[in-house]
Amino acid sequence: MFSGSPLNRLSWLRTSSVFLNSIISSPDARWLLFKAGNPLTTKTGPKSTLAFLSTKDVRPFIGEAPYFGQGKDAGLLTKEEHIPVTEAVRHRGAPIVFLGLLESAAAASSTGGGTGALPSSEFADPEKALDKVEGTPYFAMDVADLELEDSVIDSKIKESEQAKAGTALDWLDARSLMASADLASGAIFAEGRSMVDWNSRNKFCAGCGSRNHSLWGGWKLGCSSLMPWADNTGRKLCPSGKGLNNYTHPRSDPVVIMIAVDQSGEKILMGQNNRFKGAFYSALAGFIEPGETFEDAVKREMWEEAGVKVWDVKYHCGQPWPFPASLMVGFYARADSTQPVRTDLDNELADARWFTREELLTVLNHATGSRIDLTKLDQAQTKKEGDPPFRVPPTTAVAGVLIRDWAEGKVNFPPFDLNSQSQSTMKGNL
Repeated sequence: MFSGSPLNRLSWLRTSSVFLNSIISSPDARWLLFKAGNPLTTKTGPKSTLAFLSTKDVRPFIGEAPYFGQGKDAGLLTKEEHIPVTEAVRHRGAPIVFLGLLESAAAASSTGGGTGALPSSEFADPEKALDKVEGTPYFAMDVADLELEDSVIDSKIKESEQAKAGTALDWLDARSLMASADLASGAIFAEGRSMVDWNSRNKFCAGCGSRNHSLWGGWKLGCSSLMPWADNTGRKLCPSGKGLNNYTHPRSDPVVIMIAVDQSGEKILMGQNNRFKGAFYSALAGFIEPGETFEDAVKREMWEEAGVKVWDVKYHCGQPWPFPASLMVGFYARADSTQPVRTDLDNELADARWFTREELLTVLNHATGSRIDLTKLDQAQTKKEGDPPFRVPPTTAVAGVLIRDWAEGKVNFPPFDLNSQSQSTMKGNL
């Protein structure tokens, strides 16, 4: 879930206001709207799916053209299109993010006559731009940035074509989407949510405190003091005007998430977080700190959270995690289950212990063993008759993938004899 995006992000065209203003006006363009990070969805029976609106539907939220490359005064394009501070600039209205193009089958395939890539030179003529686009452009924005009353936002949503056709539209808690989204929609959601959150959180320049504005179709932020018409009388030049390194670009925060496998290869270590009420066990995890490799972070977090020394760290899989913008990087490592487990170092876990393969398979094969509501993990859970002894994450989360792949034998770890394991090898890998 959240990975494998079907979109061609066309990152080299983000600087072109001609390109962006052309495709935003396309009748095929689709919009993913958020309100304070929660997506707009449709509901059919018990299942919620993302609602993708047209540009016509969102016109009340995005303001007047031009939407990108805005000049000093409303309604005018900037004349400085080829300098960094004005590349597809949007300094008027809430931030808009261009997510990418869902190409038609022919456009995405070289055998179908398409190239799967649109060079920026083909968009020099705005009148021909739309003829070059084969597919569906996707955009995202967060209506909370408009600072409108909920009633005003809801009234505008009710004027959309879907709402008028009788489709129920509502804002869904973002984490709940994991239970119902298909993989393609989930990946578009992950990109959109992370990007609108980043734009919303970084309204002011870190170098001088001036207001930021949007560039590159929402993928870059610039300081308003650098605009050609800015009045900087009596002010020092903002440091973001010196070199690319000082511009604000989107970030992903890497998190290691890991399972320790013991010397027999038949037990794994899992923990119960203090914040989670009820019998819910998962992989251990933590953010990578400056000056660390992934492997270093796995070893440190295992020790800090469970008092366990690990070695032979192996990468398994990764997952974008848009809450708000993490990259979950999954690992296995080996450990000695005869050594004590302790949770009193950073006191993050309420419990940590070794589980056998049989214990895990019993839970995984239970109807509700990996069925959890991520929005209610911090609430007290009442255990009912017939419930599994504990629960684990679903495979829509990388922790669930790590647990299930080990339990079902999709990954294997041979046993080793602790007594024959040389101390030099052990210490060299700690």
